[in-house]
Amino acid sequence: MAQNITIGIKQLCDDANKVIETLTVEQAIELQNDDNVVMIDIRDVRELSREGRIPGSYHCPRGMVEFWIDPNSPYHKDVFTQDKTFIFHCAGGLRSALATEIAQRMGLHPVFNLAGGYGAWRDAGGPIEEYARK
Repeated sequence: MAQNITIGIKQLCDDANKVIETLTVEQAIELQNDDNVVMIDIRDVRELSREGRIPGSYHCPRGMVEFWIDPNSPYHKDVFTQDKTFIFHCAGGLRSALATEIAQRMGLHPVFNLAGGYGAWRDAGGPIEEYARK
């Protein structure tokens, strides 16, 4: 039996976009080499392997965002304790809108979502490199 969904992904993303800040791809490309900015790639590792990544971006799979941000989590990553600006992106900007909202709710700041995600970055001619799996 199908369950009734009380809120769908469109509403979740619309709600997130009301409370987060989004950068255009042009703004993000300008900030890409800034030492005070960390690009957070939340795409699945298969997406990175298939399509490449933004040079210098930090890979944090969407399913681990909350666990890696929380300093009390056994999975915490030190990158999230740095006094930096964080720009989250996924393939198209939807998953990263949700990740940006949760990061902001958890106290990470300043945080931004990349409008259009990796696809917009690639289409705008932003630098891309092959992803080498560890």
